[in-house]
Amino acid sequence: MDSNKPIPAGFTKHNRRSGLTDPWEPLYAAGSDTGFSLGLHAAAPHVNSRGFVHGGLLSALADNAMGLSCARQIENVGGLVTVSLSIDYLGTARQGEWLEIRAEPTRIGQSLCFAEARILSDGQLCATAKAVFKVALATVKQEKHA
Repeated sequence: MDSNKPIPAGFTKHNRRSGLTDPWEPLYAAGSDTGFSLGLHAAAPHVNSRGFVHGGLLSALADNAMGLSCARQIENVGGLVTVSLSIDYLGTARQGEWLEIRAEPTRIGQSLCFAEARILSDGQLCATAKAVFKVALATVKQEKHA
């Protein structure tokens, strides 16, 4: 990756790491009152043999961004588990381009949360995604009574 490329305004280094996303670092994040975005400069670890960003990467990052967009709207959330995920590939993203996943929740319920994402490569729409998440509320340990 070309570390000299500028990061768009509003993005900072993403602070949530996982074994899945570690090979794709550095990832960047930006939040707003209504949504959450992930971004990266597409590099060799992100592309297939033809130089296109792999659809699996787009899917995984969309899942991540949509889940985080929902979690930011729920108090005391213990986590979210993906129930369903769909993605429509509308174009291509290529190595060297800025990839941005813009996610927003569309409905927050007691047990399910719904979200949508627009995936852009250098500002051009290349995919859209929708997901449903199961809400796992944080639990409080209960004291044992003798």
